[in-house]
Amino acid sequence: MFYQYNNFQYLYRFLCVAVFIFASTSPAYAERVYLDITATDVRKVVVAVPSFMSTPSTQMPLDKGRAISSLLSDGLEFHGFLNVVDPKKYGDRREYDWKDIGVDYVILGKFDLKGSGLMVEGRILDVEENKILGGRRYKGSVNQQDNMVLRLCDALIEEFTGEPGIARSKIAYVSDTSGRKELYVSDVLGKNIRQVTRHRHLVVSPRFSPDGRYLSYSSYHTGNQNLYVTDLNQSKVTRAISRRKGMNMAPAWRPDGKTMAVTLSKNGSPDLYLMDREGKILEQLTSRSGINVSPTWSPDGKKMAFVSDRSGTPQIYIMNMNSRNVQRITFEGNENAEPSWSPKGDLIAYTSLIKGRYHAFTIDPANPNSRQQVTSGWGNFESPSWSPDGKQIVLSRKRDGKQAICAVFKTGKGMRVLFKLKGNQSYPQWSARISN
Repeated sequence: MFYQYNNFQYLYRFLCVAVFIFASTSPAYAERVYLDITATDVRKVVVAVPSFMSTPSTQMPLDKGRAISSLLSDGLEFHGFLNVVDPKKYGDRREYDWKDIGVDYVILGKFDLKGSGLMVEGRILDVEENKILGGRRYKGSVNQQDNMVLRLCDALIEEFTGEPGIARSKIAYVSDTSGRKELYVSDVLGKNIRQVTRHRHLVVSPRFSPDGRYLSYSSYHTGNQNLYVTDLNQSKVTRAISRRKGMNMAPAWRPDGKTMAVTLSKNGSPDLYLMDREGKILEQLTSRSGINVSPTWSPDGKKMAFVSDRSGTPQIYIMNMNSRNVQRITFEGNENAEPSWSPKGDLIAYTSLIKGRYHAFTIDPANPNSRQQVTSGWGNFESPSWSPDGKQIVLSRKRDGKQAICAVFKTGKGMRVLFKLKGNQSYPQWSARISN
């Protein structure tokens, strides 16, 4: 996870298919739940998700309905505040004495299969009030089943919290499972994994565009570290946007999707440049002030955090994009790097070298004294990236020479491995919510 640039005596870590589905809200229900899940001591909400029932006209086998409810359960639990009860505890029945097993809400689902068309519907039953609180219905083709179920999951999370879920978001990462470090994209549950590159050379630092359609990355397959962009809606549309001599590294897409901040070393020392989507340089942002890497934008695009060694050691700075004034925000630790600005705007996640190991921290960009450690325990934790709801952080964890993609809540709780894959996985990057 280090980069040595020519004769510089620096060792640096560098951070360096659209689906149309018709959605309709179910008929009138009671008010939404809007649970407060921000408190640190909140009790997990207990939910039952019985097998989805087929409509009388379908009469499908029970395993079809169980497969739907199982995927929905995984998606709901991923958000961290729901505890889904094992269906064996209530015989996978739709009617039960739910209070007897401590269930707060029940997801009552049904599906209808006609030819190549599929309908999936889920409704929330409040056990205490015995009322239907909300629900959604989606229609599409049979091969869109997983997409519809995860879309239903995100809609139900919105019924609970007032904010859409993140089950349909994507995570890009680098894996050597093929024998080479190639770029992959997966849903957060690891159900659908797609290999994006086949360069058979080192690929690093994937970055999603704000709308999630494009994925940029750096590749060494021509012998130089060039910058590429792939259209994820197409299978083979990849183009180079910067082949300048030296580093062409990991662009940070501005929230408007029109420009990006890129590290280039075309003039010697790595500096940050503002570039358009075609690779045209619009402005040099840093100059003659040490090595400058790892840009990340505030959600409003008015500020940019980055890493620089201008003070002698790698530290995190923030640039005001109107005045171009720069302010240092990290002062603890001799190496602070890989900043990632939360989509909520309130925190920046980053890595810091602590007693010989890398751990993830968060900091309020307006308060340098707000540093909080997120990861703990054995291993090196690198490349933090925020979930679209600003509640979780994905990162890579290295133990015994093995790297895996993990997720943890910003409170430091709930650390778990996301993808149990062969080989090593690194450089995770979380997309925004998928809107289509």
